[in-house]
Amino acid sequence: MERHLDWRDLTNLEGRPVPINGPVAVPPKDEGKPGSVLNAVEGGLLAGVVTSIIQGLTSKRKKISTRYCYDAKGVALFERITQLSEYYITRSENAIVERTVDAILKQVAPQEVLELGTISPIRIRQILDVCSRTELPRYTLFDIDHGVVSATVEAIGQDYPGIDARGLVGDFEKHLSLLPQSPGRRLVVFFGNMIGNLDPWPRRRFLANVRTMLGPRDRFLLGLDLKKETHVLEAAYNVIGGATAEFNRNVLIVVNRLVDANFDLDSFHYEAIWNEDDGRIEMHLKAKTRQEVFLGAGDVTITIDPGETIRTGNFYTFTRGSAQRMLEEARMRVDAWYTDSLFGLALAAPDGS
Repeated sequence: MERHLDWRDLTNLEGRPVPINGPVAVPPKDEGKPGSVLNAVEGGLLAGVVTSIIQGLTSKRKKISTRYCYDAKGVALFERITQLSEYYITRSENAIVERTVDAILKQVAPQEVLELGTISPIRIRQILDVCSRTELPRYTLFDIDHGVVSATVEAIGQDYPGIDARGLVGDFEKHLSLLPQSPGRRLVVFFGNMIGNLDPWPRRRFLANVRTMLGPRDRFLLGLDLKKETHVLEAAYNVIGGATAEFNRNVLIVVNRLVDANFDLDSFHYEAIWNEDDGRIEMHLKAKTRQEVFLGAGDVTITIDPGETIRTGNFYTFTRGSAQRMLEEARMRVDAWYTDSLFGLALAAPDGS
């Protein structure tokens, strides 16, 4: 649930949905300069976003990617959620990073920290605080959100003047191969259990791509939500006061805007359920009545029957063993494991290093 999008990048100047012609993935012409923010994809990410939404809503089992939950209102709702006692994920990971950051950086001694995905600034600043006392030539943020990338790079550049802060805008599921070369040892960080948002096949593909870009001395720091009692998981995603329900229904407002749809928010209610077989929390919007929804950007009408759901997120959980196995499948080994029993951090190295 730690994804952010700048919706100014997802509509054209008139605020209308963009046509469904996919952009071409082209590497940046150069690596830019300190403080620069480059686009990984020629023409931006607009058309790919619209295509993704329409494909998800016209599939047999309807779904909307979690990343589209975060317009300005969605971000504000999520910040409320992270402050509640039931939502342990952000709090636990912050504490683990604070406790282990010195040991991790002493072991890796990175010359670049590459952050995949926008997350709470606390964790990356915990790392940069330590790096700024030694030597870190470069910090790079790679994310889909142009606005947040720009703001983060500017803030890091101001607060850590000895660090070369740069940004690259792209989709970490598709565009990791477009990242520029590192100036030296690279620490790649992927926080917030964002790995748990990915289904098994996209997850394997993502980890394989991460492994491909790691050199022998590079390391990968991965945050994972751990398996635990069902009632703890369900409470985290059904927090008191209905904030998670409001957060999920807000995605329909975003979809209405992006693909010129006519979803009625009041016609859906929210539910989060634990799927024991797949080891994941599933977030759904369930239709109260039969509906026909027009997706103007695709010129298609979808029918939603009473009780039918639109899945708005998966949140897989892991054990130390399952984390180790999936990293080994991607040809990485776990060099260190840190946990508070609720959440885990795995420091992984490429095999053979």
